[in-house]
Amino acid sequence: MWPGTDAGKAEHHCTVIDANGTTLLSRRVPNSETELLKLLGDVLGIADGGPVTWAVDLNAGGASLWIALLVSHGQKLLYIPGRTVHHASAAYRGK
Repeated sequence: MWPGTDAGKAEHHCTVIDANGTTLLSRRVPNSETELLKLLGDVLGIADGGPVTWAVDLNAGGASLWIALLVSHGQKLLYIPGRTVHHASAAYRGK
């Protein structure tokens, strides 16, 4: 399962997809420890013990709290730069 986070200063948007590309969760979350921990718990609940690899589009600033929480909870985390996301999204324009 792959949860991806579009990180912002005040809030983040997380979309979770499975191996088939099916959206399992899509949610805006305030950038607060309580709300982010709830999101983490919800995603791990959906995974039901299966593997989870998180992705985030920022590696500092507004994403710092989220990254710290994921790391402190032993989660596998990938940084995907915005430039990579932008180029990948060009393949899907108009869909």
